[in-house]
Amino acid sequence: MTVDPSTLTLAEKASLLSGRDLWSTQDLPEHDVPAVVLADGPHGVRPPDLSGNNTGVSASLPATCFPPAVGVGASWDRDLAARMGTRLGQEAAALGVNVLLGPGVNIKRSPLCGRNFEYFSEDPHLSGALGASYTAAVEATGTGTAVKHFAANNQETDRMQISSDIDERTLREIYLPAFETVVTTSRPAMVMTAYNKVNGVPASANPHLITEILKTEWGFDGVVVSDWGAVSDPVAALAAGLDLEMPGTIDSADRIIDAVTSGRIAESVVDDAVRRVLQLGAFVRPASGSIDIDAGHALAKDLALGCAVLLRNTNDTLPLDQAARIAVIGEFAVTPRYQGGGSSHVTPTRVDAALDSITALASRSNQQVTYAPGFRLRGNDQDPALIDDAVRAAHGSDIAIVFVGLAAEDESEGFDRTSIDLPQEQVAVIQAVAATGTKTVVVLSHGGVVSLEGWHDDVDAILDATLLGQAGGSAIADLLYGVVSPSGHLAETIPLTLKDTPSYLTFPGEQGHSRYGEGVMVGYRHFSSLNRPVRYPFGHGLSYTTFHTEDLTVEVTGSADVTARVTVTNTGSRRAAHVVQLYVATEEGPVRRPVRELRGFDKITLDPGETRTVTLTLNRRAFAYWDIDAHDWVVAPGRYSILIGDSVDTIVAVQAVELAGEPRAAVLSLDSAVGEWFAHPVVGSILIDGLTAAMGGEEQNGMGVDGLRMVESMPMRQFLGFTQGAFTLEAAEQLLELSRT
Repeated sequence: MTVDPSTLTLAEKASLLSGRDLWSTQDLPEHDVPAVVLADGPHGVRPPDLSGNNTGVSASLPATCFPPAVGVGASWDRDLAARMGTRLGQEAAALGVNVLLGPGVNIKRSPLCGRNFEYFSEDPHLSGALGASYTAAVEATGTGTAVKHFAANNQETDRMQISSDIDERTLREIYLPAFETVVTTSRPAMVMTAYNKVNGVPASANPHLITEILKTEWGFDGVVVSDWGAVSDPVAALAAGLDLEMPGTIDSADRIIDAVTSGRIAESVVDDAVRRVLQLGAFVRPASGSIDIDAGHALAKDLALGCAVLLRNTNDTLPLDQAARIAVIGEFAVTPRYQGGGSSHVTPTRVDAALDSITALASRSNQQVTYAPGFRLRGNDQDPALIDDAVRAAHGSDIAIVFVGLAAEDESEGFDRTSIDLPQEQVAVIQAVAATGTKTVVVLSHGGVVSLEGWHDDVDAILDATLLGQAGGSAIADLLYGVVSPSGHLAETIPLTLKDTPSYLTFPGEQGHSRYGEGVMVGYRHFSSLNRPVRYPFGHGLSYTTFHTEDLTVEVTGSADVTARVTVTNTGSRRAAHVVQLYVATEEGPVRRPVRELRGFDKITLDPGETRTVTLTLNRRAFAYWDIDAHDWVVAPGRYSILIGDSVDTIVAVQAVELAGEPRAAVLSLDSAVGEWFAHPVVGSILIDGLTAAMGGEEQNGMGVDGLRMVESMPMRQFLGFTQGAFTLEAAEQLLELSRT
């Protein structure tokens, strides 16, 4: 039933614009308006547990804990994200949740952000593609989504007060595209605003972001909801375009009523917000109250298998030899770290430990498996006895598998990290085990990037398992034994040192401001453009098989549309998945651009010897930059390179294309710089030739063209006086007219 806002009183309408309680919207039973239940759910449904004295703030009922976004991002797999979304939508419906508060598509600006585990990537194209697949799949089940946190929410430090100070081009090219992709292609029920300010204006009361961009430019017709407790002025937020304040404050409705009756805000603004909120009623349906625990866990494992990244594998150390004696070292093998902390923390239905799964697989061939804890997860004191036990276990084995990573206390929503280093006691265990001469495999569990320095070159293989959800332990065992080949690729760069990262000097900011001084050079864009070495580049990921890429062809249609085709062959002996990565490079246009940028990708699975042609289609946005003068996307005419890579730094095929683009001349005025006049394609040469000819011999020798370059930054209005009549106001106005033709 659709309720007409005009049939409601102002008080009723105002009541709908804030929550009834922590997790539901206001209902109006007399008008058949139901309460809509919202719950956190980026990687698992968190239906609030309201039993006993619980408030539902931290306690939640059990549900399947799937791989968090850090794992899904490393999968580079749209289908994987969609399969997870479908199951999440189904479990939400079963548990009485109408809208899931996810996905999070914020960019990983700094590896220190404590909530990076909840986001996909440092790249907006990858983030947007995975977020859109997830969102569309959830929505197709009849459960709504709330993509978050809009926008520029890239740190936890001072997150409710900090101002993310970003220039418009950087905002448009890096921090908004993932949201734009999700909104325009998957139509989420809601968009959640962030806690932070953007250029001094709270995100929940930011008309430029909410009304001008989200609702008007992108055509978003759903509900814009605040993050919990983000709104300090409900009237200002409503005027800026916010539709729903959660959970609401005691006097929110009264303040809105007063603003309308006093004429400070039009009732039509209230009506539009109410119309949007009423649409959420379509997601309300009876809950079945149960989920298929076994089916959910099986899917969680299947998804986890596609998320781990094989970083290093010297001399084919992996997969494990089934005749080898195995030492499993590290408390993470028995106490798995599989998700992050904070609002996304799921109460799992069960949890697999890697040691149990390794032991089960080893028992099939009567393999010896020895376990040593190596270190304690809590406390930083190094225990020599634990290291001695680990060394003895390694000496008595053919292969030692060391499980290390970050504990739940090391990273979470609410605070940022101060270092990317692993705890020193864990590094000491790796070094001691590797020094025994036994082949050493390191398995990493973490939400944010960790440094591999101090031990990387001493070990034989590294499996980056990030956070893989409740079935991560059994998935890791299958990957180590080669039941499935690893197929993940890094969705963020692993640097050699924190100091090399682009935001090192400005993160997390000071005195209430975080200045995004690195501009568009975020993540790999920074490292590649500076040719700065990294430990592992964006897109890197090894396999137990090999792939060969060839026959890249590129077809240009229109002024800036491109279709690329490339052939990939599995040249190894195992069935495995491969990610085809397409980057675009150019030096055209008036702005400095990254050396290359991800613009397309596809993940394919091939049998040994199988060949497949992959087609990737690029539209004009793949080649465009945000022009701050035109306030629009512009494709500069000229030469572009289409690059196919195994990572951003390993390019295996290149094809150049010429694009007609959109030739654009600057709009001149007398306040424009002389250099802009010189560079204008219509009047520039006329002006230079005229000035040169008008100057006498002595003047020409004294000034000349080279001399004119010295005044390129001077406004034309001031420059006229320096020409001593050689270039008059009348002549300038004539050229202005000519420039507009």
